[in-house]
Amino acid sequence: MYDSIIFDMDGTIWDSTKEVAIAFSEVVRNKYPEVTDEITPEKLKSLFGLLLDDIAVKLFTSVSEEKAKKIMKECCEYECEYLAKHNAKMYDGMEEAIKELHKDYKLLIVSNCQDGYIECFFKANPHLEKYFTDYECPGRTGKAKAENIKLVIERNNLKNPVYVGDTAGDAKAAKEAGIPFIFARYGFGQVEEYADVIDSPLELITKLKQ
Repeated sequence: MYDSIIFDMDGTIWDSTKEVAIAFSEVVRNKYPEVTDEITPEKLKSLFGLLLDDIAVKLFTSVSEEKAKKIMKECCEYECEYLAKHNAKMYDGMEEAIKELHKDYKLLIVSNCQDGYIECFFKANPHLEKYFTDYECPGRTGKAKAENIKLVIERNNLKNPVYVGDTAGDAKAAKEAGIPFIFARYGFGQVEEYADVIDSPLELITKLKQ
């Protein structure tokens, strides 16, 4: 019996690729005309889940790696402002699932994002922050996802947590952290190894009550 659920963000709780593409494109258009790469939600979906420096290099191929990382930092700063104001689409049923699961489990978030990104979710959805016990990201710790999972487990004295995510990287991180992985198949990625699979957020409720 699990005592806690650690969620990934992008592709699991919400899909912010449309809003992020808009924010990134504004930064590039206004400040970096030398960037010729098109920024689309589809391209971002294929990259989300990677560390930010890796996303930068793959997204901004028309400039040097050093320049790409610099641009990514500025894009992420504006992204947080944009998302806090405009929000992003949560997957259908996610809000209901969060409220229901909170009754029986501690809820946490661990995402490969910059410092401030998870806070954007709470700023845009302040009514949901009270349902989450803790959250962590490499932007604050400098650690990879597996280490951040271990960190929140230790920090919150979790005895039997499960990680819910949508990419092979999420599955790998959960395995390295020594906890089960539930594959959110409705998200962005493809995963071959998992303890269980869901095709919608609400399905998580029925799966965990079996």
